[in-house]
Amino acid sequence: MTAARHGQARGRVESVMRRMETALLDGTWPPGTRLPAERLLAAQYAVARNTVREAIQRLAARGLLQSRRGAGVYATDQLRAGIASPWGQLVADHPALREDILEFRRVLEGATAYFAALRADAADVKRIRALMAELERARGADDKQAEADADAQLHDAIAQASHNTMFLHLHTSVIGMLREHITINGTGLREQDDDASDLLLLQHRTLCEAICARRPEEARTAMQTHIDFVRSRVEQDGG
Repeated sequence: MTAARHGQARGRVESVMRRMETALLDGTWPPGTRLPAERLLAAQYAVARNTVREAIQRLAARGLLQSRRGAGVYATDQLRAGIASPWGQLVADHPALREDILEFRRVLEGATAYFAALRADAADVKRIRALMAELERARGADDKQAEADADAQLHDAIAQASHNTMFLHLHTSVIGMLREHITINGTGLREQDDDASDLLLLQHRTLCEAICARRPEEARTAMQTHIDFVRSRVEQDGG
């Protein structure tokens, strides 16, 4: 292969890598997602299969993808772990960080809701409405675990609807990790106080209506009201 052709091949691999990295960053391929087959990716990117294969190998070498023999190629949680790992233990060991975390969450998720209201496409709105319906169903059945799961998924869907890679990345890495260590997503509040479940449901309903109606300022205010409620209850509980 001549130097020029080699350079062109390398450029194609790097171009495919950039596009695959974007899919990892923007939530198209969340952690655990199985990637489409090589032939489908080759057709999508209009390149040869060996170009896709080399791009996958390079991303796998960086820990962003994982090849499983006979099972395909999967997105790892490396992007999330890169930010989350040291914080997980710190948060577990230092409950006093809770207030800082909730303050950060108020700013981040308020902005995320604002941009979700501006940019949500039809698929985003459909996903948000479906999760809101699941939250309503779980509340009606008094299934607190299902409520907590739908709550978390709803916040994730709003982050994806912001169509801002950094908001999504910070949300999935930092806030996703924090859920595993401290009570900031309402799970504990629901267990402690049944009235809290009704208030949380109303807050989420107001938030989703503002996003789906494309009212960004109302969406931001609704999200901040929700976070402020969680902060107030955490403080009451001595957190």
